[in-house]
Amino acid sequence: MLNDYPLTPRLPAADLDRARAWYEATLGLRPARVEEVSGGLWYETGGGWFHIFPTPSAGTAQNTAAGWTVNGLEHLMGMLRGRGAVFEEYDFGEMGRTVNGLLDIDGYRAAWLKDSEGNILELSEVPE
Repeated sequence: MLNDYPLTPRLPAADLDRARAWYEATLGLRPARVEEVSGGLWYETGGGWFHIFPTPSAGTAQNTAAGWTVNGLEHLMGMLRGRGAVFEEYDFGEMGRTVNGLLDIDGYRAAWLKDSEGNILELSEVPE
């Protein structure tokens, strides 16, 4: 039923100005559209969209909120670190653990960082 429609993540922000500054300075993203009523921010990336909206409950989720599938993950991580990004360290038990922010499970590689609002974002590289 929903196969033909893109999924559009919604990310909460306690402070939209802070979030906007972080997404621009750290990820190099600028909003494509700003909602006049709520002040929410719409970003277009890789042919898809995501929305950052104001709410006092931002940063309370302890799971990945959104992610990008990328090529050249380690190079991208280095570039983002140069812009102030901090990658998280996780222990997934038998599945593995991150080393210097990077998880590698049989060629599937992933890294996680938190935005200015505490949302967990994932960068992943899938083997071909």
